[in-house]
Amino acid sequence: MKLTSKKLAKTAELALDDMKGQSIKIIDVRKLTEITDYMVIATGRSSTHIKALANEVVEKIEEAGGKIVGVEGKIQSDWVLVDAGDVVVHIMMAPVRALYNLEDLWSFQADAPKAE
Repeated sequence: MKLTSKKLAKTAELALDDMKGQSIKIIDVRKLTEITDYMVIATGRSSTHIKALANEVVEKIEEAGGKIVGVEGKIQSDWVLVDAGDVVVHIMMAPVRALYNLEDLWSFQADAPKAE
């Protein structure tokens, strides 16, 4: 059975939830970019928690048959990005998440009129 991008996003969501990630959100960006299909965004309580969340996401995606393209930001750990190709997972500290506000950015893009 093929692991669809939607199932991959749900796998990441469940991994984050299992490790007590906060405010987990899946955003469908298929109509907005060719880079990825879904973005999963979650908040961690501390840099240690964010590293643990990222490790769990990597482990669960690989167990499900997905491939990890890369992981960025684990040294500072206020924002870790897990790139699983069709799904990109952003795990952030609350102030960083509020500052970059990816949910509103991508929602705005979805609502913006398309250029002719």
